[in-house]
Amino acid sequence: MDKADLVWVSISTILVLLMVVPGLAMFYGGLVRSKNILSIMNQVLVTFALVIILWFVYGYSLAFTDGNAFFGGLGRLFLSGMYDIGNDTYAMNGSIPELTFASFQATFAGITCALIIGGFAERIKFSAVLIFMAIWMTFSYVPVAHMIWSSTGLLSGAALDFAGGTVVHINAGVAALVAAYMVGPRLGYGKEPMQPHNLTMTMTGAALLWVGWFGFNAGSALGANSQAALAFFNTLLATSAAVIAWVLLEWKTKGNPSLLGAASGAVAGLVGITPAAGLVGSVGALIIGFITSAFCLWGVNGLKRALRVDDSLDVFGIHGVGGIIGGLLTGIFNAKPFGGPGLDTVSEVPYQVWLQLEGMLITAIWCAVVTFVALKIAGFFTRGIRAEKDSERQGLDISYHGEQGYHL
Repeated sequence: MDKADLVWVSISTILVLLMVVPGLAMFYGGLVRSKNILSIMNQVLVTFALVIILWFVYGYSLAFTDGNAFFGGLGRLFLSGMYDIGNDTYAMNGSIPELTFASFQATFAGITCALIIGGFAERIKFSAVLIFMAIWMTFSYVPVAHMIWSSTGLLSGAALDFAGGTVVHINAGVAALVAAYMVGPRLGYGKEPMQPHNLTMTMTGAALLWVGWFGFNAGSALGANSQAALAFFNTLLATSAAVIAWVLLEWKTKGNPSLLGAASGAVAGLVGITPAAGLVGSVGALIIGFITSAFCLWGVNGLKRALRVDDSLDVFGIHGVGGIIGGLLTGIFNAKPFGGPGLDTVSEVPYQVWLQLEGMLITAIWCAVVTFVALKIAGFFTRGIRAEKDSERQGLDISYHGEQGYHL
């Protein structure tokens, strides 16, 4: 065991937790209307906690042990065989205890599920969220993680995904898009103003996401090593590039450089660099930040209008689109002629880009089917996934949780 590696991955796990609670909860909370702030925060918090428990029971075993092309085995149910406290012996994953690796990966599963909530914010039953998340984590997140990150997975060694561009962001983005269609638009969508109620809170959440993302990306090196250093700096650089790109483009097209735009650009850059963080050089990271931001700006405007969907908090427009663009660019800038540490020649790039796209397509189709079925099952048990009209008009804080975020 390398103690430095253990400390770094443990700190990275805490940083990913910071991304969710309070980071994502505050980011999403500021974007919804004031009558729904507590409901969105509660959904994020409880979803994350639920996923951590399921990960302990069976999620880790099915995702990261040897098995078939889609699922692992049952040898690590309840993390069995991973440690013997009485004899102070722990199974290892490289230079760190496997228990530490399992903890780190648990936070990835948790944040992926929590991200989806933004797609159907302000209009879904709390009970439906919990049932849906349990099913979706089991049959979408777990197999996709196994397919890409496990040694026996379908796409192992093919698609490059350093820290979860496909496993986390495309997976969550597609789920949010499908869910937004199935749940339907918010009452008054397109007719009534639905602006974010607290951009100060959203900015604070975005800042916490950026800070936590260093654990998300650099922690994926699974050690205090040179690859972690590369991923760390690339995360800093690409995100900065994305902020500037979004602000300049928004300034030119809309006439004002908004704080919401700058914060959205930061998240877009973080998403775009995720699959590439430890697999490209810093020039590549800079370009990925600029390009991903531009595409995500289009994703939350032109693409969203074209799709005619109320993806409330733009999960697909930023996480889905950003994951796709970042993943494809990873296949390019991983090449040594473009400053990366991977492919030896430019001639290998087209095939690698195809492998990237193949992984995305498989993930998107798998995720869409699972999301559809999971929401149907959730609706069966909750007599419809959609909140009652009176509850939605009153606000989910009062109608489902019996409390208010603000008392006037």
